[in-house]
Amino acid sequence: MIKLQNMREWEVVEKVVRRHWMAFLNVWGYAILSIAFVISLYLLFWFQSWVNLTVIIYTMVAILLLFILWLNSELDMYIVTNKRIIWVDQISFLDRQVSECSLKDVQEVNSNTKWLFANLLNYWSLTIQTAWNASNFHMSIVPDPLKCARQILNIVDHNKKKPTLEE
Repeated sequence: MIKLQNMREWEVVEKVVRRHWMAFLNVWGYAILSIAFVISLYLLFWFQSWVNLTVIIYTMVAILLLFILWLNSELDMYIVTNKRIIWVDQISFLDRQVSECSLKDVQEVNSNTKWLFANLLNYWSLTIQTAWNASNFHMSIVPDPLKCARQILNIVDHNKKKPTLEE
């Protein structure tokens, strides 16, 4: 359950969209390449003393970079409340962009899937277009993008019909 700091008392989180588990496949790929590099370094130069220090430094840097790569994918999300959509985009380590728009400003929600692998595992991209030019929200590697788009559109349509409270 996500609780936002600046939520109004009548605002309720209705849907949270995070990345598909396939987004973390590249983290595992880099981890396997790093392990293969360390093993090959040991096998090639096991008799030299500088190898231990090199492997320790490389392993520390690799673990840090893998953590940053994982964090960049883990913290991307859409948060849909009954009043607004908030898009948290983790661009890089310590660089985050948070955008939001009112549900009244949502014009369309698009989703698509491409390629065989993405269709089999049911993931690809989700785009929310707003009334503003600069604030189109796009997230790739979303689980079940067609269902997510339909749910977000239902939330938007349902809450546009409700009478608004004074804010």
